[in-house]
Formats: sequence, C-alpha cells, structure tokens
Amino acid sequence: MGLFKSKKIYYKYNTETLSFERVYPTVKQRIFAVVRHASIGILVGVALFFLFANIFSSPMESLLQKENKLLQTQYEVLSLQLNDALEVLDDIQQRDENLYRAIFQARSIPESVRKPGFGGTNRYAYLSSLSNADLVIETTQKLDMLKKQLYVESNSLEELISIGKSLEERVRCIPAIQPISNKDLKRTASGYGTRIDPIYHTLRFHAGMDFAAPMGTDIYATGNGRVILAGWKQGYGNCVIIDHGYSYKTLYGHMEKILVREGQSVTRGEVIGLVGSTGKSTGPHLHYEVHINDKPDNPAKYYYQDLNPEEYDQMLQLSENHGQVLD
Repeated sequence: MGLFKSKKIYYKYNTETLSFERVYPTVKQRIFAVVRHASIGILVGVALFFLFANIFSSPMESLLQKENKLLQTQYEVLSLQLNDALEVLDDIQQRDENLYRAIFQARSIPESVRKPGFGGTNRYAYLSSLSNADLVIETTQKLDMLKKQLYVESNSLEELISIGKSLEERVRCIPAIQPISNKDLKRTASGYGTRIDPIYHTLRFHAGMDFAAPMGTDIYATGNGRVILAGWKQGYGNCVIIDHGYSYKTLYGHMEKILVREGQSVTRGEVIGLVGSTGKSTGPHLHYEVHINDKPDNPAKYYYQDLNPEEYDQMLQLSENHGQVLD
C-alpha cells in the first residue's frame, strides 16, 4: 500500500480492494508541514537578504560612499594646496631673514621659533579612528604648521614695519659724515687698527681715526643724538661722547674747547667743539671713534654721506695709514 499526493490531497492504494482511498492528515502532520514550509521560506529570505546586502548598496549607503570619496578627494587637494602655501611661506621667511632683516639690521629669528614643533605625540590620536586616518592626520599637521609659521611671520613683519617707520630717524642718527671738513684738514694722521704709540713707540690698537687740523677748527657731530659726556676724559683730554641711539656712539677727543653740555641734543653737522691738543696728544688733531654695541668700529665705514665715491675711496686708503698716531 502506498501514498499518493495530489494538490495537498493524500490517497493510499488499497491492495485488497484494488482502489485508491483518501487519507486525511492528522493535526500534528499539518502543523509539521506548516512549520517546515515556513522555515524553508525564512531561510531563503535570510539568504536573499544577505546576498542583496553584500552585492547591492542601499540608497543611503551609496550616498555615504559618494560623500566619503568626495571628502577624501578634498583632503588630497587640500594637502597639495597646503604644500604650495608652505613653500610660498618658506620663500617669504627666507626674504625676511636674509634681505629685510639684513637691510634694517634687525636681529635674526631662530629656526626653532620660525618652525616650532607640534607638542605631544598624542596630539592627533583622536583622528586615528577615522577612515583615511593617515591622510587626515598629515593634512591637519600641515595646517597647524602653516598657522604657527604665519603667526611668527606676521609678528616679524609688524616688527619690520615698525623699524621701517623709524628708518628715517635712524638714518639721521647714524654717524655718516666726517667730523672735520675736508677744507680744514691738513691730513689724516692715522687710521683704525694697530699703530705705533707716539709716547712709548710700541705697537698698540688704535680704536679710531686721527684728523690733523689747525687749532680751533670746528668739530661737527656726525649724527643726531644726545651728549652723554662733555668734559675731561683720561687720555682723551677734553672729550665729547654722543649717544646716537640704535646702538651707535661716537667719541671726539683732544678738543681745545667743548661747545656742548651733557644731556644736550645735537644734530648732524652741528659744531660741538674746537680742535685742540689736550690729554695724551702730540699735536693739534681730533681723535674720532665710532662704537656700535659698545665695541669700536672702523670710522672710515661711516663717511658715505659726506664724500663722493672717489673721495670715499681715498679716505679708505688713508685710513690704512700705519704711521705714528698723534695720541
């Protein structure tokens, strides 16, 4: 005897009667059949869901993927633009350091200040969990570097602007003429450097220049400034020292007569005294010194406003005179 199924109607063949007889399934069988079909449907549904989820993106996922790709592209472009900006800034810094600051004689800005570090090593740790973290961190570092260097350069340019505004006053103060007029000069007795002492006849360092001129010849202030000494100074006799500001000072020694007083403001070309032979001197002359940052410098370097190129060249040659000094 066997079962025969037809459209959910079950029959069995009766060998005794040689005919098919209808079989009615039990409740348990019916429940089992329903559960079986439902389980198969659920499994097929789950399989199809995961298949479509892995192969096809939802509209929201597609949008997020496009936005993420666009964001990555923007970061790459931003990184390239930051590279260009840093190169331009580096060129400005080089001009600032090697040109503008040299012209204005401003102090150099240390490299450690121009290009400071980023601080702690975990400064960008909060970005490490992002997609494309390396690109994001690198771009953020470049942006931080640019902001810091721009801040330093902005302050530097403000300082240079301030120096530039005071440049006119600075130019008036720098000692830039001869203290004795050419028409009054007999000769330049000795220049700056190692010379023969007139008393002891030994080599010693001569910190200025000696201008031989008749007694009573006018002596001129070589730049604007304030008189900080007008009186007797050991070795120099009657002496005037002028503080010109901007780290410059000038000294005028062996005067016959001093015509200014301490604390008095003087201007370039103003008569401050008369040539004499006071102090340690062997004849009428002016001993003249230029100091910058309280260190003597060759006065011959500072006559550029008073002499034409030929006269200036001649003065440089005279300043190399290694003869006997007059003081």
